[in-house]
Amino acid sequence: MLKLSAQLRKEVGKKVKNLRKMGFIPAILYGPGIKNLNLKVQEKEFEKVYKKAGESTLISLEIEGKKIPVLIHEVQFDPLSEKPIHVDFYQPSLKEEIEAKVPLVFVGEAPAVKELGGTLVKALSEIEIKVLPQNLPHEIKVDISPLKTFEDRILVKNLNVPEGVKILRSPEDPVAFVAPFEKVEEELEKPVEKEIKEVEVVKKKKPEELSEKENEGSG
Repeated sequence: MLKLSAQLRKEVGKKVKNLRKMGFIPAILYGPGIKNLNLKVQEKEFEKVYKKAGESTLISLEIEGKKIPVLIHEVQFDPLSEKPIHVDFYQPSLKEEIEAKVPLVFVGEAPAVKELGGTLVKALSEIEIKVLPQNLPHEIKVDISPLKTFEDRILVKNLNVPEGVKILRSPEDPVAFVAPFEKVEEELEKPVEKEIKEVEVVKKKKPEELSEKENEGSG
């Protein structure tokens, strides 16, 4: 299990911006049956763990010598620098199943691509599952080698998932297939309908105007 060190945080409100200048990210830990804790984690250390764990892997959060199994529940990013500016850690009950989205990783080679010149179509990139937190898989691999013809399909029911993992999607939903190159070209050549979308102008917030969660530790 990946490990991440955290420290208790006294800084709230406007003082939080000083933490970021020192290379820390303000965070909060919460979950059923525990008291919310304001924390801080080193930015570089967090980024390394987050890159490997994402939001679908249980990690060990170490606080003052105590190890707590948690999920990285939500990360807020600065819209300009794209650096993390606040982290929510969630301590789930290890006795209750949780719902999570897990990425699909496609492996192998599809004969219909190599031999027939088709194009692999990935109908899904992630899938929602229900499982005990300690059994939460980081990813689910999809072997595409059975795709030998344009008629072959890999469906949700064909996915090889670990024991105890329940997929929250119709078993007949397509995951991947190979389409003839001509059909893919036809789809690309279709005229794109112009859509008029309302553009929201988001005013850049000053440090003192940060959300309550970022400034006050969200309780």
